[in-house]
Formats: sequence, structure tokens, C-alpha cells
Amino acid sequence: QVQLVESGGGLVQAGGSLRLSCAASGLTFNTYAMAWFRQAPGKERELVAHITSGGSTNYADSVKGRFTISRDNAKKMVYLQMNSLKPEDTAVYYCKKIGLFSGDDYWGRGTQVTVSS
Repeated sequence: QVQLVESGGGLVQAGGSLRLSCAASGLTFNTYAMAWFRQAPGKERELVAHITSGGSTNYADSVKGRFTISRDNAKKMVYLQMNSLKPEDTAVYYCKKIGLFSGDDYWGRGTQVTVSS
């Protein structure tokens, strides 16, 4: 059974940093691309960062240069290092397994990030 458990969220002042972690289990981790999404109140869930099984990355324009996604296949972990945080980064952040076929995606439950001005 697949499980994705996010951690590392919290309250931080603008300009600060947080590191989110996503612990995966129940899957052949190094097979899958992984991603971080976020959803702010009243807004749609949006892609923040994506990392392929081989380690190639891409980012939403709004976080380029500030956020870094990485993975440790041996530990089955995905990370999101968030620097220079802004109030508009406030959201629930979700870890997602990118499935290999339709219906194979999987979401974690999310972790709250709040950035105060």
C-alpha cells in the first residue's frame, strides 16, 4: 500500500526558509517521478516543482530561484527546500507520486506552510 507522508511545514516570517520532506513507502520509489503541489485557500491546486526518476527538475515560474526539489532514492524521500519565502507562498503543500499510467497517481495528505509578513 502506497503511503506519502509530508512533514516540515510551519509558520515562518517572510524571507525565511523551510524544508519540506516527503517519506514514501509501499512503492518502487526510484521508478517514479515525484512532485510538490500547493493549494492556497480559495485557489486551485498548482504544481510547484517536479523531479523525474533520473533527477531532472522543473519549477513553477513563481518559485524559480527560491525553491529546490531533490530526492534520495535510497531513503525513499523527496524534499522541497524553500528559501526567501513570501506571504503568497502560504498554502497546504502536497507530495505527489506521478503514476506510470492513468489512475496510478497518489497524493499525500499535505503539510501547512504559513508565511507571515
